[in-house]
Amino acid sequence: MSDSLLKWKTASAAHGPWRGLLTAGLIAVSLGAQALPTRFSSGEAQVALLELYTSEGCSSCPPADRWLSKLQDDPRLWRELIPVALHVDYWDEIGWTDVFASPAHTTRQQDYVRHAGLSQVYTPGLVLQGREWRGWFRGQDLHLPAARIAGPLTIDVLDGSQATIRFVPPEKSANELRYTIALLGIGVESAIGRGENAGKRLRHDFVVLAEHSGPLELLNGEYGANMPLPASHRSAARYALVAWVSRGSDPAPLQAAGGWLTGP
Repeated sequence: MSDSLLKWKTASAAHGPWRGLLTAGLIAVSLGAQALPTRFSSGEAQVALLELYTSEGCSSCPPADRWLSKLQDDPRLWRELIPVALHVDYWDEIGWTDVFASPAHTTRQQDYVRHAGLSQVYTPGLVLQGREWRGWFRGQDLHLPAARIAGPLTIDVLDGSQATIRFVPPEKSANELRYTIALLGIGVESAIGRGENAGKRLRHDFVVLAEHSGPLELLNGEYGANMPLPASHRSAARYALVAWVSRGSDPAPLQAAGGWLTGP
């Protein structure tokens, strides 16, 4: 174990349990059963986070979901680009309850509007590196913004149930830094019984199955936190683990990292 990891484990033990642990109910698919890589790291250059706001209750969303699925074959995946599908809950009262929907995703989309990163709340909606991206509607290729030096973000899997996040930005932040760590499912399917997509069988890739957010703490010049690995009762053909860091109440990501989880 590296000195940095030992420091964060020691700090965690000294200050008691980290805040906001995931509920015990999200344990049916345990990452402890996976043969996990030990580390995901972004490197110094900024990795772009692409967020798709979507819903199983929205008839306009399946084409956007299928477009996002194609990014599995993009050579920039994980090295320069991290895609996530965030299902919102404001469609749930219109005929169909989306089991992947979360009020936190709706709040995040609303926060983008408040911070001028998004013009309005809608689905399907795409946000690329903290800014609204409407190129998908025009059939445009996905061009990533010029990568700036953001500092390395590292996810270390300490064992089958715990992880440590470390972030070293070029300079100390004047505002609180926060992390989000998320378990993504690839090849997840749903049979839709009601609503605008009634009778369809929808496939989801890069869908957020479970997540955890919290503050990063400054220790010896590094920002970091220990947390449980997110887990979900939803089965998928493949899983990925990703994390991103943001500043204060602004959801725009400063840096992101992630990669595939390998099976047993």
